[in-house]
Amino acid sequence: MGERVLVVGGTGPTGLPLVRGLVERGHRVTILHRGLHEHDETPAEVTHIHADPYDLSSLEAALGEQTFDATVVMYGRLRRIAELMMGRTGRFLSVGGVPAYLGWMNPWAFEPRGLPVPTAEDAPVVSLAEQDEKGFRIVRTEQAVFAAHPGAAHFRYPYVYGPHQLAPREWCVVRRVLDGRRRIVVADDGLTLHHHGYTENLAHALLLAIEQPAAAAGKVFNLGDTEVLTVRQVIELICTELNHEMEIVSLPFDLATPALPMLAQPSNTHRVLDLGRIVHDLGYGDVLSARLAVGVTARWLADHRPAAGGTEEMVLTDPFDYAAEDALIDSWSGLRASIAPFRSSPATEQARASAPGYGLAYSGPGGRSRSQKEFLE
Repeated sequence: MGERVLVVGGTGPTGLPLVRGLVERGHRVTILHRGLHEHDETPAEVTHIHADPYDLSSLEAALGEQTFDATVVMYGRLRRIAELMMGRTGRFLSVGGVPAYLGWMNPWAFEPRGLPVPTAEDAPVVSLAEQDEKGFRIVRTEQAVFAAHPGAAHFRYPYVYGPHQLAPREWCVVRRVLDGRRRIVVADDGLTLHHHGYTENLAHALLLAIEQPAAAAGKVFNLGDTEVLTVRQVIELICTELNHEMEIVSLPFDLATPALPMLAQPSNTHRVLDLGRIVHDLGYGDVLSARLAVGVTARWLADHRPAAGGTEEMVLTDPFDYAAEDALIDSWSGLRASIAPFRSSPATEQARASAPGYGLAYSGPGGRSRSQKEFLE
């Protein structure tokens, strides 16, 4: 018979596939949540405890004397729940966030600015509140978890995407497609890399840790898709899925205001996680590749369209102000048309004997020609 597993949360974007996966593996699952977001997707076998995960007295009253083989905390006041579950659970698994890393929220913490790429679990974390208050609180919570449960497994989530996400970055594109827009603004050609994790993939990683307690014990794990897509790639994948043509208009970061809700960070620097630990220690691999998962998410959003001006759009802060976007794009296009192309002065060209080019190190179309007329094996 399976283990008794308590999931605190369990009704959110990754909680739903996690709970489903636990039930499919034969575990006896109890979910503790406020009861405000019941889903038909939750298996009927699951036991529900309704309590406030942010209220310690509510939790104590709801749990009573119950004990569990494993507890997964995805929601609520993590450090207090960790303390409460001491002596009540055999294993403790917790979900936190990547802002624990120094520079995730504040890329200027590094000189030159920007996180190490990729960022591994042993990278510097926020050690002072003045560096980043949110990150500092996250780090202190992680420390409290391991103080209460030295054998815990803790997971640093990236930005989550997929069905039921309350801040769906893909909606910035999907709504424009549904509204018939043919142009979208990106910053710096949309080439920023920002690590995301598809709901089913993140749930799969948690299930691996539950199935391999010895390999997961006492460790912090980065989670995310194995491929990190650029903003431009996400837009192109969504348009392909929804059979829509969209011109991607690149503006410099400081002018590309309409692109900020999708970029979701204060800089155009990269946020890329090293997944080596979860891959090597637990055998992680994506359930669904990022390229397919973006399409699935786009289709789900098109079929479950968020309300205009509703919670999702309020959280995203995308005004979908197409008249203002068009004015910006047209202004930028006019400015570009007025810029004189680069031309070397005659003296410079004579001294160099050529115009600027890629050089001998260039590898790509139009590169250095072969040394012989015919290719010889």
